[in-house]
Amino acid sequence: MNTDTIELGHVTVTRVREYYGPLGLPPRGFVPESSEDVWTAHSDWLRPDFADGEPPVAQVALQTWVLRSEGRVVLVDTGGGNHKARPGTPWDRQETAFLDDLARAGVKPEDVDLVVNTHLHGDHVGWNTRLDGEDWVPTFPNARYLINRNDFEFWNPANGHTSVLGDGNAGVFEDSVAPVHEAGQVVLWEDSHVIDANLRLDLAAGHTPGSSVLTLASGGDRAVFVGDLLHSPVQIMEPDANSCFCEDAGQSRATRRRLLGWAADHNALLVPAHFGSHGAVEVVRDAGAFAVKGWAGFAPYTPGGEG
Repeated sequence: MNTDTIELGHVTVTRVREYYGPLGLPPRGFVPESSEDVWTAHSDWLRPDFADGEPPVAQVALQTWVLRSEGRVVLVDTGGGNHKARPGTPWDRQETAFLDDLARAGVKPEDVDLVVNTHLHGDHVGWNTRLDGEDWVPTFPNARYLINRNDFEFWNPANGHTSVLGDGNAGVFEDSVAPVHEAGQVVLWEDSHVIDANLRLDLAAGHTPGSSVLTLASGGDRAVFVGDLLHSPVQIMEPDANSCFCEDAGQSRATRRRLLGWAADHNALLVPAHFGSHGAVEVVRDAGAFAVKGWAGFAPYTPGGEG
C-alpha cells in the first residue's frame, strides 16, 4: 500500500503516492542553476532517490498529502490525474490506482472537505476532476477547492497570459480547474486564508504568481507544505538555484530563502510536493545557505518501487 502517516500536534498527515520515477530530464536540466559540484558532493544520498541511472535522470514523486484536522479531511495537491493529456510528461494519459490508494488511507472522494492546490500546474490539480463519460466532473463532490486568485487569473486562458512553460500547461485549466469552478466549489483567496486553528494558507509567489504554502502549527509541531518552492534537495544547499519551471526567477529565489530561513528558525518540517524517499525534511542554516538536518518519519520508497 502506497500510504504512510505521521502525527504533527493534533493533525494527522498521510502521504498517498501517485507516481515516483524519472522525470525525463537530467538533474541539471531540472534545476539548471544548480552546480555540478553540489550533485557530486552529495551523490551518496541524492542517488537513487533524486537522481538515478547513467546518464543520471532526475527522479520525482507525484503525491497527495492528506491532512486530518479538527474533524475535516484536507488534501494538499492532487497530482496528475487519470486520462489527462499531458504530452511530454510521464503522467500523460496515465491510468493509476490513486483513488484506490486514497481509499486504503481511509478516504473516499465524498469524505474530502477541502482541496488545496498550491498552484495550478498540471501535476498539482489532476485529480481535481475525473472523467465521467466525456465530461470532466469534480472528483470530490463535497469539497471546497482553495485556489489563490493570482494563479486562477494567470492560468485562465481567457486572460491571455504567457508562461515560461510555453504551451506546457495547455488544457490544464479547462480540464482540471474550470469544471470545479463551474460547479461552484472553488474558493478564491488572496494574500492569506485561515483554514482552522492548525492550518493557514499564505501567498508565496515566484514559481507561479499564485504559488502558496500551507503552514501547520499544532501543539509544539510546525510544518510547511511548500509545493514547488523546492523541486530538489539541491535547492536547500543552493537556495538561489531555480528549477526550469519558475515564472519569476528573482521572486522565486527570495521566496525560497525566506521560507527556508523560517523553517530553520522554527524547527519546522518542510514538505515539498515532489520529494520521494522520506518525502519531507528539516533544515538548518549553513554559511549563508542551508543543510539537511533530518528527514521525516514517512517510510521511504524508491523510484519505481513500492512504498
